[in-house]
Amino acid sequence: MTLNPSGTLDVDPLLDDPQTRIVVCCGSGGVGKTTTAAALGLRAAERGRKVVVLTIDPARRLAQSMGIDSLDNTPRRVKDIATAEGAEGGELHAMMLDMKRTFDEIVEAHADEERAKAILGNPFYQSLSAGFAGTQEYMAMEKLGQLRSRDEWDLIVVDTPPSRSALDFLDAPTRLGSFLDGKLIRLLMAPAKVGGRAGMKFLNVGMSLMTGTLGKLLGGQLLRDVQTFVAAMDTTFGGFRTRADATYKLLQAPGTAFLVVAAPERDALREAAYFVERLAAEKMPLAGLVLNRVHGSGAGRLSAERALAAAENLDERRIVDQGGGKEEDRATPEALPETLPEAPSEAPLEASEASPETSGAAPTAEPSIEQLTAGLLRLHAERMRLVAREQRTRDRFTALHPEVAVTEVAALPGDVHDLTGLRDIGERLAAGGTPAGVV
Repeated sequence: MTLNPSGTLDVDPLLDDPQTRIVVCCGSGGVGKTTTAAALGLRAAERGRKVVVLTIDPARRLAQSMGIDSLDNTPRRVKDIATAEGAEGGELHAMMLDMKRTFDEIVEAHADEERAKAILGNPFYQSLSAGFAGTQEYMAMEKLGQLRSRDEWDLIVVDTPPSRSALDFLDAPTRLGSFLDGKLIRLLMAPAKVGGRAGMKFLNVGMSLMTGTLGKLLGGQLLRDVQTFVAAMDTTFGGFRTRADATYKLLQAPGTAFLVVAAPERDALREAAYFVERLAAEKMPLAGLVLNRVHGSGAGRLSAERALAAAENLDERRIVDQGGGKEEDRATPEALPETLPEAPSEAPLEASEASPETSGAAPTAEPSIEQLTAGLLRLHAERMRLVAREQRTRDRFTALHPEVAVTEVAALPGDVHDLTGLRDIGERLAAGGTPAGVV
């Protein structure tokens, strides 16, 4: 962790350090993890690192912002990287996790061609690889392990899955590994391993009660699919737990840095505090907190209270002024016409249907300078209250976790759509604080 005396996270030294090989962005949903990961990857590449960004977000906005038609399970190189002067060799690649394809690659890598074909075509495997609880998180870690083992990139930036808990990916390898290496799977595999008549005898005696129960719960065809599946996987499953343990150790290694991403809101920072504590308990190297979409004001010296008081004074002046007026602007009997037009024979229009021309109502007047100023003052007061609320929320977090370095990213007026927007986010990440006048 790079912490300067002010408690601010220094992002550039973290990205520039050749010992930093993996940066993991985690946090609750909707706080900007994907954009943060992409901005970090772009900034690192333009500072001379060879980077791949692994995202689990299926939204197309990341690919579009990088000038790529679409992302898939294969790293795609991003063009138009503006490498800084003296920072040669920088490259940026991006990819989006394909959970099922990654699972298929594991099968293909650890089984011969005939067995792999049987596994990939098995209905139970197809359901397992597409939707088993924790499969996405596990495959994200599998893909991370694959990328790291290739040693093709200086830096891997990981955007963690949008799970119910953003740290599910820490538990998923253990959960899936335990399932695949567990007693149920070993029991289902046992007949295939014993083989021949002895295997059938074991199946008939040792599994009669279990298969009867499972048959009622799952259905006979599904149970046969499971048995066929595990028979084909009798040697393949053993590597899951080993690889899960290796990936877990990789995440604990000094070359990995976790960044917790949060918005300056109570619930998001409560989740961030949980992430920080969980990472510490798991002995994962935390680099710091990215506080995203922070608001500020270029007129911070004018408090909300003073702004509201000024707005009220302007309103009172306007009301008082409306009571007077120039004598010549007032209607007098002499100014009225001698005769009034006759009333139309038709029924009068309803108030909602009448127009200024037909009803005799005066057209709506343009707002005065005082009205506009009062409105702006009230908007400023709302902004200052928001700024104060965000600051109190951050202060509560830092009071609980003073050891955590923080960098603030000022809110943007719109979404990020291109490399320029990502570059702007990267600059704000590196600035470490909220510039005056941000929106």
